Amino acid sequence: MGVALCALVCAGCGRNKTSEPAPGMPGMTGPVTPVVSVAAAVRQQVPQDAVYTSSVQANVVNNIAPQSGGRIQKLNVEVGDFVSAGQVLAEMDRVQLDQAGLKLKNDETELARVKQLLDEGGVSQSDYEALELAFNVSKSSYANLLENTILRAPVGGVVSARNYDRGDMYAMAQPIYTVQQITPVKLLVPISEMDYTRVKRGDKVSLTVDAIPGKVYTGSIVRLYPTMDAVTHTFNAEVRVPNTNRELRPGMYARVTVNFGANDSIVVPDAAVLKQQGSGQRIVYVLGADDTVSIRMVTPGRHFGTNYEILSGLEEGEQVLTGGHTNLKSGDKVEVRR
Repeated sequence: MGVALCALVCAGCGRNKTSEPAPGMPGMTGPVTPVVSVAAAVRQQVPQDAVYTSSVQANVVNNIAPQSGGRIQKLNVEVGDFVSAGQVLAEMDRVQLDQAGLKLKNDETELARVKQLLDEGGVSQSDYEALELAFNVSKSSYANLLENTILRAPVGGVVSARNYDRGDMYAMAQPIYTVQQITPVKLLVPISEMDYTRVKRGDKVSLTVDAIPGKVYTGSIVRLYPTMDAVTHTFNAEVRVPNTNRELRPGMYARVTVNFGANDSIVVPDAAVLKQQGSGQRIVYVLGADDTVSIRMVTPGRHFGTNYEILSGLEEGEQVLTGGHTNLKSGDKVEVRR
């Protein structure tokens, strides 16, 4: 029995020994070289545009109302009507206007009679001048009453509000009509203070509105506001759009693209630019001549399409990793996927 047990132990020892792979034989594990993809940093013109959000506004908003209370006799237009400059919108009670007209006519007749007497030496110069002054006062009073009795549109536009009905007493609380000029329209675009020195009057812009998808409108910057918002660090640029077909309406949400020209910059695929953990810095992995990698901090600029503009940290022609760079460290050797 002792002989049998010894043979069994020896047999087990033999099997354990033969199961270990010999050095250099298949099945032996070792360090694996990471396989990466690369792209060259190239120099090209990068458009320097920025997109801002804003709302369409009427170029001019006029509230139509007389300067004093009175009864409304006529209302000639409705909300949504397009009116031209000088068109009669409403008429107030004419009693005071008619009285002022009669007085003006009387003063005019009296002034002509006294002028004739002055020429014949029948009245003094001071008497004539007193009547002339009274006539001018009557003329001014009549013109003021006429303007506030026959209410006209000061600009062409669309009627956006009517707050009274015919026969109502105008109580000076709200205007009778509101007219908005929408050819052209304007937008106040909040531009970042970083672009303050890059934008100027006359610059062309493009814009889209959610209400009319697929259509692009063009306009130009007509005014730059002189102060910055201390909270948002932006300043307003007033953009004017012709809107000759009246498609754009006040209140529409718009996206405005402002073009600041182009920079001659280094460009790499956006897959090459990584955010460094624990900080806001951006890094790239640069491939060396001996197929080792090094980590390089870069300053990114514009992101456009699938590319990043690089403002500093890279030179033209350097190879950057675009794939396979997970868990790599500076000095690691890699195999480039061809």
